[in-house]
Amino acid sequence: MIMQIISSPFPTAFPACVATVGFFDGVHVGHRFLIEKLKSIAQEEHLPSVVITFDTHPRKVLHSDFQPKLLTTFEEKLEQLSTTGVDICVVLNFTKEMSELSAYEFLKNVLRNLFHVQTLLVGYDHHFGHNRAEGFEEYKKYGEELDIKVVRAERYSTPELVHISSSTIRKALERGDIELANRLLTYPYSFLGKVKDGFKVGRTLGFPTANVEPIDNDKLLPAIGVYAVRVKYNETFYKGMLDIGYRPTFGDSHQLFIEVHIIDFDKNIYQEILKIEFIQRLRDEIKFNNVEELIEQMKKDKAQVLSMNF
Repeated sequence: MIMQIISSPFPTAFPACVATVGFFDGVHVGHRFLIEKLKSIAQEEHLPSVVITFDTHPRKVLHSDFQPKLLTTFEEKLEQLSTTGVDICVVLNFTKEMSELSAYEFLKNVLRNLFHVQTLLVGYDHHFGHNRAEGFEEYKKYGEELDIKVVRAERYSTPELVHISSSTIRKALERGDIELANRLLTYPYSFLGKVKDGFKVGRTLGFPTANVEPIDNDKLLPAIGVYAVRVKYNETFYKGMLDIGYRPTFGDSHQLFIEVHIIDFDKNIYQEILKIEFIQRLRDEIKFNNVEELIEQMKKDKAQVLSMNF
């Protein structure tokens, strides 16, 4: 079944439903656990399951200088939510006015009056309402007054991690732990990038590279280093090695570059869009004594990527 996406203006005849609310950045394993519980309650109550999310990071609206480092763009988030089997995704436009609603007002004006929520499933440590000042006990009490059953989800954990959140995954990416990040996301972390003009040094080394500029500046880039990646171009996937760094061997240490060498690929892709999926971090970025040392290391990197099964 295809997930229905509903955004403003909302239909007046919205069906009674079972809902959960959140920003859902990354739609990671903890979010998926919550959505499975949501679907199970909805099935028991013979009602549609609804995920209510926001089009913009709340802190971006409240603090104009806040630069979110997101795991998913809005489009990617919807794409991942559509894989969960939830019936409906409601997209709210997060505004300053909405941020000033108390938890009671949000439950009454938005959840009950707009979306006819019969049962609200609250994430284990999720808070909503102005300044997120209240918690589950208050939500439950307000729900009783408003005829909304408020249920709290259990905490989701794994043997290695007691607490799993979008922040946990961001920290993993910031230290280059791609394998942990991908495991918690349940899919390879990726970004879309446009190929722009570069220094064309790679081709003289026997490793032509595409200089890539991320399309969305709000997306988090993993730690500086060299990565095994899967590159999607024109619906075809290729293995590659990607370097995020300052090209220290060439002395260009003031500007961050993202360069990808796509293995067994020979096409002019200037100005094209690539999807780059991170598979594993190979090594730190190193300043080599000379170009020959760099070429030798790149040969080793390529052999390592080719030996991987992805």
